[in-house]
Amino acid sequence: MSEKKKTAVAVETDETLIVAESLEIGGSIYETTLPAKYKNKQAYAPQNPNHVLAFMPGTVRKFFVAVGDSVSKGDKLLVLDAMKMNNELLAPVDGVVEKIAVKVGESVPKHTLLVALKTAAAGKTGKEKQAKQAKKTAKK
Repeated sequence: MSEKKKTAVAVETDETLIVAESLEIGGSIYETTLPAKYKNKQAYAPQNPNHVLAFMPGTVRKFFVAVGDSVSKGDKLLVLDAMKMNNELLAPVDGVVEKIAVKVGESVPKHTLLVALKTAAAGKTGKEKQAKQAKKTAKK
């Protein structure tokens, strides 16, 4: 297995700290420079699947749900107007609308919480689905 060796040299230029790194991988040396902004950025954290966030800056135009409403995965929650397009945001999971964090007409930046959902217990959701299926079958 190849060894990785890392050496770093900091160089200051025009108010920006540039970090030069040399990596040795399998006997080959690779050199790169990284701005301080890159070195100091936050690590990736997975998104909460029960939260619907603004995927880009925009304006909230319309809600299809209210607090306390039950929603299924794929149901329309709201319309976010971004870059002259009306984007319908859908429920990522089955659950109940726990919180609506914005108002119609409000401009929101990227990653703003729009709607928080509360998921039902797995067994209860399965029972609800079976009940819906039974009703559909009875109607036929």
